Amino acid sequence: MTGFSSEWLALREPADHAARDAGLVADLGRALPADREIGIVDLGCGTGSNLRGLSPHLGPRQSWRLVDHDPALLAAARTALLAWADRAATDGETLVLEKGAARLRVTFAALDLAAGLGSNLGAGLGAGLGAGLGSGLGSGLGAALDPAPDLVTAAALFDLVSAVWVAGFVEAVAQTGAVFYTALSYDGTETWAPPHAADAAVHAAFLAHQGIDKGFGAALGPGATAALAQEFGRHGYGVATASSPWDLGPGQGALVRMLKDGKAAAVAQTGRVGADALADWTAARGRPETTARIGHADLLAIPPR
Repeated sequence: MTGFSSEWLALREPADHAARDAGLVADLGRALPADREIGIVDLGCGTGSNLRGLSPHLGPRQSWRLVDHDPALLAAARTALLAWADRAATDGETLVLEKGAARLRVTFAALDLAAGLGSNLGAGLGAGLGAGLGSGLGSGLGAALDPAPDLVTAAALFDLVSAVWVAGFVEAVAQTGAVFYTALSYDGTETWAPPHAADAAVHAAFLAHQGIDKGFGAALGPGATAALAQEFGRHGYGVATASSPWDLGPGQGALVRMLKDGKAAAVAQTGRVGADALADWTAARGRPETTARIGHADLLAIPPR
């Protein structure tokens, strides 16, 4: 799976938290039990931003399992959560955190969610939850969803995965009966200002790059939210989506600069934009007056009762 630096994740966290659709988050809170500890699995957790964004809106007792393929990011998540909490203790490898009125138990798992993709997928799904997750979707996802949680969540993950992976993933989540919520899947829309002559060419090349294999097969890119909605709907889930764009201004110059550099690097890999035109676009987007609106979508899927 493609890796992300802790610097990039730290820069984007405030923008991510501001962009989440508040209505879907409120609906999520109402969909989960309030009279007991709820179990939550956060996939591709990075440094724990999704936990920090969601936990204030959930119940008073939460048990989080943070899953990422990168042990360094998991270590950074542990450090960041200890600093974020009002009070913190450890129980073996488990963090016991208090934040506001909530008490959270947090464990960490270094797992490869792409493990096992391929010819065994269909056979694994047909074998039932226990055996199927282990042999078909790989030990990564099988371990992540065992024991079955109340909520499976992720942020900025599903535009990286393939349609085949989404189908298997949704099948696995549906077998647990968990609620599903994801935020900040890229939707393919962008508006940069001031306008630049290369905007259209750069964006078209970037969209082409979105489909490149990121470790899970041909990536869905902007098609991720529609694919998730279709698959959860097939399993009888009630699905709601909402827009969650980043609105980035001059006050977020460091994030804008890292964003344009990442976009330019992706575009260069495609060979679809001339080097001079891309260099001029990249230089222009590094100026202090640059603003950007980057489209994302959130999705909530509630199982049939």
